[in-house]
Amino acid sequence: MIKKLKYCMMMKKNMGSIDRTLRLLVAVLFVVLYATEVITGTWGIIVMVLAIIFAVTGFIGFCPLYLPFGISTMKKK
Repeated sequence: MIKKLKYCMMMKKNMGSIDRTLRLLVAVLFVVLYATEVITGTWGIIVMVLAIIFAVTGFIGFCPLYLPFGISTMKKK
């Protein structure tokens, strides 16, 4: 667990504040849709998995899918 935490801390952030905020808002929206049973069943599970992924990447500011494409939404310094 400690190794994984150290690895996460070493990853360079590649998400800007707007990207992170949008991901967190979408994660909250997905949780609300699932909690109010608007989305249920298999789609509900898929939406909750996406909500967790969006929340985690939003909080840590790093998206592994951006790496192979060289994408970064961080502002240039």
